[in-house]
Amino acid sequence: MADLIDPRGVGWSFPVHVEEADAHGRIALARLDESVRQSILVIVGTAKGERVMRPDFGCGLHDRVFGAADTTTAALIALDVEDALIDWEPRVQVLNVDVTADPAQENKLLVALTYRVRSTNNVFNLVYPFYLGGGAG
Repeated sequence: MADLIDPRGVGWSFPVHVEEADAHGRIALARLDESVRQSILVIVGTAKGERVMRPDFGCGLHDRVFGAADTTTAALIALDVEDALIDWEPRVQVLNVDVTADPAQENKLLVALTYRVRSTNNVFNLVYPFYLGGGAG
């Protein structure tokens, strides 16, 4: 019951699915730090303008999909991610965003995010793969 009033929150799991081994077909929930992590993934994974009723929601990194795999694009992506999280995820403090090329795949950038959950001071890392050139293959 304590997690229901925790500022990290409880919400539908992403992607939305039914609880495993639940005979009643209840929607799976993400709780506490997992709720925060999933929220970050939704924010970063949503292009601005993608949501009809909230066109300003999301992250501008999707505007960089046809950019060159260089330090300028990497710096712009880092700023896009940090700005989006400042705007849309007040539960976290962004500590660092580092964008590097994936040595195994030339059109893939790795967006490494370090953040602190404000209510607990717990620090987490998350790596978001971003593909240049409009494809994942």
